[in-house]
Amino acid sequence: MKIRPLADKVLVQRLEAKTKTAGGIVLPDSAKEKPQRGKIVSVGKGKLLDDGARQKLQVKKGDMVLFTSYAGTEVKIDGKEYLIMDESDIMAVIEK
Repeated sequence: MKIRPLADKVLVQRLEAKTKTAGGIVLPDSAKEKPQRGKIVSVGKGKLLDDGARQKLQVKKGDMVLFTSYAGTEVKIDGKEYLIMDESDIMAVIEK
């Protein structure tokens, strides 16, 4: 199934949470923090401006990003979990 977000929304696949601490302690699911990093899977066409033009998004498919703690809405598609969020919830693009 393909999902195409609308307007200035983006579809993000959250990176996996760490299962061990630096000291080697295995963390149970209840103790894991949800990562604030993810990979952009799909983007909308951009925000519609008052004059009818579209403002292009600053992120693109494949970008690794940092986003706010409570960003987006969790959705499950074909057994995988994703977040649909506004572009404004993204704080930075991770560049290598």
